[in-house]
Amino acid sequence: MKFIDDFKAFAMKGNLIDMAVGIIIGAAFGKIISSFVADVVMPPLGLLIGGVNFTDLKVVLKSAVDATHPAVTLNYGNFLQVTFDFLIVALAIFLVLKAILAAKKKEEAAPAAPPAPTKEETLLTEIRDLLKK
Repeated sequence: MKFIDDFKAFAMKGNLIDMAVGIIIGAAFGKIISSFVADVVMPPLGLLIGGVNFTDLKVVLKSAVDATHPAVTLNYGNFLQVTFDFLIVALAIFLVLKAILAAKKKEEAAPAAPPAPTKEETLLTEIRDLLKK
């Protein structure tokens, strides 16, 4: 039972749960960016270069013989699509992290209020004021 207790303690740590939430949100964010690239960015880009759909770009290494022996192709268009996805995801994450770091800098730059005096300091201040009278 020690193993199970140790595993529960490990699995319920705050950092592990935060990481799991981050991974899930990151996967969803990746799908959004992939859709953005495939459905919004690539069609106009393909139109600009002559109506080319990037995922259809390929080099035929060996033509198809028949239905049982399909063509052998090098699908570089799909690679370009995934590369654009990666670059846009990387840019988006960079911008989000830059905004978070800027917010943290502002938070750190704001001067903190001085801490309230302790009971001991308050008593000493009262004694000092009484002695002055």
